[in-house]
Amino acid sequence: MTHSDENKVDGIVLVTEDSQAYLNPKQEIAYREHRRELANWLLNIGKNPNKADGYSYSTAKNRMNRLDLFFRFVWDHEDRYVQDLTTEHADAWMRWLAKQDYKESTKCHYQKAAHTYFKWKRWERGTDTEWDPEIEYSDPSTTYSPRDYLTREDRRKLREAAMEYGSVPHYNSVTPAERDRWKTYLAQRLQKPKEEVTMQDWEKANSFKYTSMIYVALDAGLRPCEIERSNVHWVDLDNGVLRIPREESSKNRENWTVALKPETVSILKQWLDERETREKYDSRDALWLTMYGNRYNKDSFRDVFRKIATEAGLDLENRNLTPYSIRHSTATYLTEEGGLAVAAEQCRHKSRRTTEKYIHSSTDRQEDAVNRID
Repeated sequence: MTHSDENKVDGIVLVTEDSQAYLNPKQEIAYREHRRELANWLLNIGKNPNKADGYSYSTAKNRMNRLDLFFRFVWDHEDRYVQDLTTEHADAWMRWLAKQDYKESTKCHYQKAAHTYFKWKRWERGTDTEWDPEIEYSDPSTTYSPRDYLTREDRRKLREAAMEYGSVPHYNSVTPAERDRWKTYLAQRLQKPKEEVTMQDWEKANSFKYTSMIYVALDAGLRPCEIERSNVHWVDLDNGVLRIPREESSKNRENWTVALKPETVSILKQWLDERETREKYDSRDALWLTMYGNRYNKDSFRDVFRKIATEAGLDLENRNLTPYSIRHSTATYLTEEGGLAVAAEQCRHKSRRTTEKYIHSSTDRQEDAVNRID
């Protein structure tokens, strides 16, 4: 194998001439092998690792070239060689891109490349590296951004749907024939034989679980991983806030105090009272569990979101609405109502470098702002 062959994977250059200028011989070897591993992953399984489906050659090559730019940006920024890039580096790159006279589509492609890098780190390095960019770029040729956020009307509809979803009428308020049809519905929903549906099942059907989950997510702009990590000891009903300890926050860097609407506090209290009666929660601190007793992960929470969004009549076919749409809309409207400092505090802005530029807001200001949005 020639030196030229060693520096390529299926024609993709691993160490470009521009990057070589930054590197000493030892760093060049380390960077080449780092890039070789990434290129092989992109080509073979990167697009859908669950199905071992790789990206096309052209997509893999383009993303490798864009990631080479990302690395060189970080080396310039840090004034040293860095091999393990972080989400803070990515946010700094996005801020730099915002000042450049590039097309929006070009910035979007750079952002996709960075997302791919962190996806690789999660799959191949086992890191808990979820990147929620401070700045979102989208391809203007598409109708919606990669993470379409909810309008104020969407948020209102989602709250109303969360109140309605899964509810059944009172047992004694329906005729025997209607009751029989509702028992059929509950049997299907609970995945149990119709004859085993009990009065207790009937009462559970009007649970505050999903309602509290959606209301808290809308107020706090919870990330899917924060839904999964949510614990009862976060909840301070007396003061109407969530108190998220540093060691349980999504980036393990800050203790956060997050304001909740009074209506959300009331719903959350109803859920906590109801939760006490559920056996599967015994000796568990998880705020919400699935019907199988597991914490909600990004997939199971997405299912909840899609069910309630469908109930709300939101267009899931033509809009790219995801659980992150909740977070992005919360940040958008909090910024409008309370300013960047309030939004940064309420949404637990993860970049220390960026957050330091904000005036530290009080919980009272957060509460005032969150009460003014739908």
